[in-house]
Amino acid sequence: MKIIQRNPDPQAAQSLHQAGEHQLLAQLFSSRGVKDIKDLDLSLKHLLAPSTLKGNEKAAQLLANAIASQKRICIVADYDCDGATACAVAVTGLRLLGAQHVEFLVPDRINDGYGLTPTISHRVKDTHADLLITVDNGIASLEGVQVAKDLGLQVIITDHHLPAQQLPNADAIVNPNQPGCTFESKHLAGVGVMFYVLLALRAELRARGLFDNTTRKEPKLDQLLPLVALGSVADVVGLDINNRRLVHQGLERIKKGLMPTGLRALIDICAREHTQLCTDDLGFAIGPRINAAGRLSDMTLGIECLITTEPHRAKQLAEMLDQINKDRKSIELDMKEQALEMAMSLFEEGEPAPAALCIFEPDFHEGVIGIVASRVKDLYHRPTFVFANSSAKGKEHLLKGSGRSIPGFHLRDALDLMSKRYPTLIAQFGGHAMAAGCSIEEDQLALFEVAFQEVASALLDPTDLSQEMLVDGPLGEANCDLNIAKKIKSTVWGQGFLAPIFIDELQVLEQRIVGEHHLSLKLQLGTRAIDGIWFGRTERLGAVARLAYKLDIDTWRGAEKLKLFIQSDTL
Repeated sequence: MKIIQRNPDPQAAQSLHQAGEHQLLAQLFSSRGVKDIKDLDLSLKHLLAPSTLKGNEKAAQLLANAIASQKRICIVADYDCDGATACAVAVTGLRLLGAQHVEFLVPDRINDGYGLTPTISHRVKDTHADLLITVDNGIASLEGVQVAKDLGLQVIITDHHLPAQQLPNADAIVNPNQPGCTFESKHLAGVGVMFYVLLALRAELRARGLFDNTTRKEPKLDQLLPLVALGSVADVVGLDINNRRLVHQGLERIKKGLMPTGLRALIDICAREHTQLCTDDLGFAIGPRINAAGRLSDMTLGIECLITTEPHRAKQLAEMLDQINKDRKSIELDMKEQALEMAMSLFEEGEPAPAALCIFEPDFHEGVIGIVASRVKDLYHRPTFVFANSSAKGKEHLLKGSGRSIPGFHLRDALDLMSKRYPTLIAQFGGHAMAAGCSIEEDQLALFEVAFQEVASALLDPTDLSQEMLVDGPLGEANCDLNIAKKIKSTVWGQGFLAPIFIDELQVLEQRIVGEHHLSLKLQLGTRAIDGIWFGRTERLGAVARLAYKLDIDTWRGAEKLKLFIQSDTL
C-alpha cells in the first residue's frame, strides 16, 4: 500500500486558527479544502435554497394541490437504508404538512428488482392512489413511469442517481444530477432530495396562507434531520459542505434526544449512547441493520421501525432488524471466504491481480452479493462484480450481479460502454460511480468478464490500481489528548471528507490476540501509554512500529480514555 501524506494549505490553516479553530483541526480542515471559517459553520441558515433544485417548486405545487384535494399519495421506496429513510421522511413529513392519505410500497429486491417497474405501477394503482412519488429511484424508470401515467396517476420522481439520455415522462422530476439543474450539491442522497421537496412544499403551503400559527401552526421539519443524517451517511454520498450541514444537524438532534422513536430503539439495540453518537455509528452500526431488512427480508420492517411512534413496537422491530443483521453477517462470512478463494484462483501467486474481478457462485445469496463485492474490492483494490443466480419468478435464467468500484473507474459508465460494445450482453443495469448492478443471461457470463476486463484495462492505469492511504502526518504526543480526540470525534467525517489518519512511530509494550482475529496492543507515544486495536491482524509487531491509525475514544464502563484504531504498518 502506498502512503500519501496530505498537504495542509498553510494560509488557510493559519486563517482558520486565527479565527478560533484549534491548530491541529485547522490543519486537518485546510488539507480537505476548507479555506474559510464560514465553511465550518454548519447551521441550517446556510443550507442551499430549495428553489435552486430543479423541479422542486413544480413538485411542491403538485403536492400542495394533492393535499388540498385530499388525494391519496403512494410512495415507492427503495430497499436500502437511503431508500428506507427517504420513505420515512416522506411519510412523516407529508403527514406533518397535512396529507391525510399517505401509504408506501417497497419493491421486493428479488422478485421486483430495482425501481418503478410497470408491475409496481399497477400495484400502486391498486391501492387507489392518485399520486405516486418515488424516493431514491425512478430516474431510469421510463417504462414504469409511462405505465403509471397511462393508468391515470400523477408521478413525481425524487432521485439522486445519474440519469440516462432520456428522462421519464413524469409530472415533476427532482434530481440534482438531471440536465439543467444548477443545485450546487450534486452528492445529495435520496433522503436529502426528499427532505428538500418537503422544504419546498412547506414554502408553497406558507405562500398559500395555510399556516396562521393559531389554529394551524407551521410544522418544524428539522425533526426529520436525524433520518436525513442516517440515510446520507449509510449511502456513502460525498459529504460536501451542504451534506455535512444536514448530517451535523441530524446528529446534534440525536445527541439531544430529539429523534424518531424507532431510531432511538435502533441506537439502543446497537448498544450506543445517543449523546455520543457519531457518523461511524450511523454508517457501521445502525445503517447495516436497516439495510439487512432489504437484503434478506422485507424493507417494510425497516421503514415501519423508522416511522412508528409506539415505543414497544419500535423495540420489537429493532430486535427483528438486529436478528436479520446477524443472519446477514453469517451468510456474508461464508460467501466472503468462498469469493476470496475464487478471486485468488484468477491469477498466479506473486502476480498482480487483473484490472477487474468477476466472480460467480450459483449458491450465493443475491441479497448479499453487493457486500461481498465490496469486501473483495477492498482487499484487491480492483473493480469487482459478484454474480448469483436470480431467484426472481420468471427470471431464473438470469444472473444477477452487484459491483463495487475504486476511484477513477465509474462503474455505471463502464456498464454503459460494455452494453454499447456488446448490445446483447446486459439485460438491465443501473447505479452510479462506485456501485452498480446488472442482470445478464447465464450464458453471457464469460463474455461479461472479457468485456469488463477490456474496459477496466483501457480506463485504469497502474497508478489507479495501486492502493493508496491518505494520512495526515504525525499526531505527536502534545496532541495525544482526550479533548482533541473529542473534537475530532464530534466532527462530521465521511466520503469526500475522510476522518484523519495519523502516522507515528510507537513503542509496542504489550500485544495479544483477541477474538481469534484481532491484535490488542498497549503502545507508547513519547511518554504516553495508549491502548490500540488492529482488527483482522494476527501477526505480531516488533518492539517499535511505525503505524497509521485513527484516534478514538474508548468509553468502556463509563470511563473515557484514548484508543488507537490501527490501519496499517508503514515500516
